[in-house]
Amino acid sequence: MSILAWLVVGLVSGFLASKVVNRSGEGLLLDILLGVLGAIVGGFLFRQFGHSGVSGINLYSIFVAFIGAVVVLGLYHLVIRRRAF
Repeated sequence: MSILAWLVVGLVSGFLASKVVNRSGEGLLLDILLGVLGAIVGGFLFRQFGHSGVSGINLYSIFVAFIGAVVVLGLYHLVIRRRAF
């Protein structure tokens, strides 16, 4: 996939995941970064269970990236919340 495709999938999945996890976005740049990281994590997780990972700009890839972004955002909030105390 091209860098532009990763950014688009990362933006969409990161935005959707941030709305689900904490009801507000983390900011455009952090949403993109966590979404792209989520796409990588989601692709890895889906491949471990015998499915294909992120393959382009399509609904399946956005779904895979969304699942990965929810996992990444959950871990992100656990780490940030622990640092605040």
